[in-house]
Amino acid sequence: MNTQHGLVHVLVVEDDHDVSALLKRHLAGLGCRVTVADTGEEGLDLALADPPDMAIVDVLLPGIDGREVIRRLRADERTQHCHLVVSSVLDAEDLGELATDELLAKPFRQGAVARLLASYRNSASQEE
Repeated sequence: MNTQHGLVHVLVVEDDHDVSALLKRHLAGLGCRVTVADTGEEGLDLALADPPDMAIVDVLLPGIDGREVIRRLRADERTQHCHLVVSSVLDAEDLGELATDELLAKPFRQGAVARLLASYRNSASQEE
């Protein structure tokens, strides 16, 4: 776990400000340090400068889309072990093959976000 001060660092890459604000509120309420990026380019820059423990990436982003963000995060040694979550209104079948750990279907509820964090913490504790 790449935590600072015991907090799980989550990067949210989401161009819808209402969605990113909701995710940030839910995650912060669960004790996470949250960084938000509005574009794929910004998300990649932030992830490489301060690798997160978990990244929640929207698929439908302007510019570099979420699929490419996920591909680049998996390819870089600094972020390849990051717990990657794809966030989308698309069905899992429509997403195709993505190198992610989980799916956060939109619209989501706080319970779904809590389950993602619990899943990450469980997998991180098994790796230690």
